[in-house]
Amino acid sequence: MNVQNYEQILKDVSEKNVQLVAVSKMKPAENILELYNRGHKVFGENYVQELVEKEHILPKDIEWHFLGHLQSKKVKKIAPFVHTIHAVDSIKLLNEIEKRAEENNRTINCLIQVHIAKEQTKFGFSYSELEEAIEQLNIKPTKFAKVIGLMGMATFTEDQEQIRHEFNHLRHKFEKIKSEKLVNNEFFEQISMGMSADYKIAVEEGSTIIRVGSLLFGNRS
Repeated sequence: MNVQNYEQILKDVSEKNVQLVAVSKMKPAENILELYNRGHKVFGENYVQELVEKEHILPKDIEWHFLGHLQSKKVKKIAPFVHTIHAVDSIKLLNEIEKRAEENNRTINCLIQVHIAKEQTKFGFSYSELEEAIEQLNIKPTKFAKVIGLMGMATFTEDQEQIRHEFNHLRHKFEKIKSEKLVNNEFFEQISMGMSADYKIAVEEGSTIIRVGSLLFGNRS
């Protein structure tokens, strides 16, 4: 674990009240424990089976975030313990989270994933699809799948102005939805954007949650 990077990231985000999710996918439990023992308790995983296995053996006060593309049929495996799901990319998935959260008598925080990048490989609602989804939520709000905001992944590029533009556009869309569409949703407060390569730009553009892995744990093998 890179302690120097960890302390620098905390310094970068502390004044803006931004939450750091330490992305521990493909990393052993010992790495997570090393950071946990420094007082960090928010970790993110991309694969259901890996998350289930780690949750079973690691301390129970860890706040687990699921970051990857989530199949509806696998929600039931993480519903008993997952804190936040970052990549809700369909109403079908949101409804399944609602069902499984209710079965476990708990709420699960959900972020609606918006496709803001130029790569077609990334998941998420288009901006027009997002409008339709928000209208559905206004008509039939979920109770156990608590929609707390939006999530976006910028294009994988060295063009920082393009990244900034994508993050800026998402923030403006978030603010518009919050002020005009979901005025009765007191929980709609979060924008999850920014990873190891672009978290500084994301924070400057209004991110409230960053997802950082390689700067903390090194590149995945």
